[in-house]
Amino acid sequence: MAHEHHSHHPHQGHHHGGDVDWGAMAAMLETEAEVSTPAYSRALAWLSKEVTEPGLVVDAGSGPGVLSGLFAETFPGARVIAADSSEPLLEHARARAARLGYGDRFGTLAGELPGALRELEYPADLLWASRSVHHLGDQRAALTAFGERLAPGGTLAILEGGLAPRFLPRDIGFGRPGLQARIDAVQEDRFARMRAELPGAVAETEDWPALLAAAGLKHTGTRSFLLDLPAPVPDRVRAHVVAVLTRTRDIHADALDAGDRATLDRLLDPADDRSLHHRSDVFVLAAHTVHRAVRPV
Repeated sequence: MAHEHHSHHPHQGHHHGGDVDWGAMAAMLETEAEVSTPAYSRALAWLSKEVTEPGLVVDAGSGPGVLSGLFAETFPGARVIAADSSEPLLEHARARAARLGYGDRFGTLAGELPGALRELEYPADLLWASRSVHHLGDQRAALTAFGERLAPGGTLAILEGGLAPRFLPRDIGFGRPGLQARIDAVQEDRFARMRAELPGAVAETEDWPALLAAAGLKHTGTRSFLLDLPAPVPDRVRAHVVAVLTRTRDIHADALDAGDRATLDRLLDPADDRSLHHRSDVFVLAAHTVHRAVRPV
């Protein structure tokens, strides 16, 4: 359930399915999560005010385990379990845990969510699902299943929604202004098709507090966390923006008009002095929304 970070706005445009080579995606997913770490760290600090000393933290849809590591850092007394459908990504998560020194209290579960969580040895005090719920056909049933894997008084935190990232000004000096807004519209269409094609898909209003309540949980708060990396960005962030928009072009080229395709091509051409490789105005601005709820005691 690798959580490529497209929120409701799938800015990298993938959907969960057997045609994705998750091993090949690992580096991109890892970099994206690392770039977003300032926002995630603030989200975890917020969660830590409700969850003080958890014994077990589960990262459901962990991908390569960057956020699992942040949980291990935030809660040094907790055991952390990364659960994902991709064994190659879990291999990255285990290697990361060993490299960063928390491997002795880190484990993995391979399998489709939410069923894989039945293999947990004991209930979780904190279960985190970052952009993984929207990959499940029946989101209400998934939240109910997540809630059942919580200890009484345990917290479920889901990251869903927020605002799509921006990397460039509205007017970049060539092409038609508003390129990223038009990409958003194309990605929203793809997201809707992805949701409709999921096994057991159920259409739901994306009122996450209401869905959490319907799952038998008590909603205890929603907050959004800003990721604000102003221009000029470091080289690693610039390379990540290039990778994101390269994938965007590869996936959505047929849905964009010829002018926008030409603009993307120019932005991605390292020989063009107005490309992403050379511009001084590249930035990253996004909002990550977290909803938390508690299982009644």
